[in-house]
Amino acid sequence: MSVKQRLPERFAQSVVDFARNPAVVDPSTGDQLTYAELDLASDKMATALVAAGVQEGDRVGLCVPKSVHAVVALLGILKSGAAYVPVDAGSPPQRNAFIFSDCAVRCVIIAEASVPTLMEHGDYVQVAELEGGNTLLAQILKENPGPSPDLAYVLYTSGSTGSPKGVMLTHGNALSFVDWCIREFQPTPEDRFSSHAPFHFDLSILDLYVPLLNGASIVILNEALGKNPAALAECIESQGITCWYSTPSVLRLLVELGKLDQRDLSSLRLINFAGEVFPIKYLRALKEFAPHPAYYNLYGPTETNVCTFYRIPDTIPADRTEPYPIGYCCDNDRARVVDTEGFDVATGEEGELVIQGGTVMLGYWNLPQRTDEAYFGTIHDAGGQWYRTGDVVRELIDVPGCYLYSGRRDRMIKRRGYRVELGEIEAAYHRYPAMREAAAIAVPDEAEGMIVRVFLVWDSNEGKAPSTIKLKAYAAKNLPPYMIPDRFVYLDALPQTSTDKTDYQKLAEL
Repeated sequence: MSVKQRLPERFAQSVVDFARNPAVVDPSTGDQLTYAELDLASDKMATALVAAGVQEGDRVGLCVPKSVHAVVALLGILKSGAAYVPVDAGSPPQRNAFIFSDCAVRCVIIAEASVPTLMEHGDYVQVAELEGGNTLLAQILKENPGPSPDLAYVLYTSGSTGSPKGVMLTHGNALSFVDWCIREFQPTPEDRFSSHAPFHFDLSILDLYVPLLNGASIVILNEALGKNPAALAECIESQGITCWYSTPSVLRLLVELGKLDQRDLSSLRLINFAGEVFPIKYLRALKEFAPHPAYYNLYGPTETNVCTFYRIPDTIPADRTEPYPIGYCCDNDRARVVDTEGFDVATGEEGELVIQGGTVMLGYWNLPQRTDEAYFGTIHDAGGQWYRTGDVVRELIDVPGCYLYSGRRDRMIKRRGYRVELGEIEAAYHRYPAMREAAAIAVPDEAEGMIVRVFLVWDSNEGKAPSTIKLKAYAAKNLPPYMIPDRFVYLDALPQTSTDKTDYQKLAEL
């Protein structure tokens, strides 16, 4: 791969080779574009962006529902030389406005219905109406930190300080991962890839670019369809989806509510899952409905996309109850297991997984200190920088190079496939009027993977404490849907450690 090669250049070769192949299909609307049509439409989008003042190295926000037009927008942004900054159109507008302001986006491509709420939280000028009911807004920048060459996209994740932080990923990062996928999964122009993950979620990189760089088709699964297991199962059959990728939570719902016994799943040849642990009983049940595909457990934080993988055996032993490992390091990365000082631990001992290689992020947007903290500078005798995943693993003694996931070092969890900093949930409830204290913990749950419980201390001088309904409604206005807590508990005071910090261990015992 050429150092200067970018995603649009690779897509251009697909257009030459597969001009008439269907590139992107939306079964919910019937919209469909061939490679030639997608190329032309994204060229028009790039032209509109450049006319609006977008320059190479700028950032462009994206706040639209999943659709064929959203794929056009992504490619148009990349063709303009900018990087895209996608947000969840269903998240609170103030959160999305913070992301766009923090990343100093030059423009925002936004669904027309969302324009008024975004403009309440920032300075924008309407530039143009776009196809698909979208609008192009130019942001009036107070300060522009300048261009970021080779940046392809910035994905914002939950932040422990109460504000999301942007993970900067380059064209080189994306292509390093996509090329590994091509080598491992051998996509063909006849493949049809599910696009279940929203575009602000790192799973979308596989969904989008593996098919687009190989002449295959993207099948858009919009938000409404993605939440309907029975409709998803029908879509797999009717659309002839061959390659599936989602969180285990979605696959569990397919097993429980998808009526898979009534569906022909024979088109599937590959089922990938990532983002959280897949309980064995649900994985085993899924394989009974769809025994023929190859199953892969993919692992990696947003900062590395996928960095390890494990192919699930064709037969899961009846007596197995433990989840499968996160597996082996992808061939474009290197992995080590280290102690708190950065020294390698003995094989079989637990330590932190650190990663080095082509998929590892450029850094956090506008957070140099957080970026420095995310790396070991030069780990003893290994050279270079290593990204600290924060995940505790151990290398299996009897299977060299294979890693088993144990848990987290910090207070970040994976929930419904998303990375959630419990501190961001706490920060939201600290802002609730008359709320004196708030502490969030995560509790393992077989069905949900993780449920979030928030302990609250209410100022009794302000009258009756808010109900669960009011607390959830508040969260819906201040947090993305996947971060809304499951349970609330009122206490007279939060337990404290000897150093006057919140005692989370006691809260967990409660």
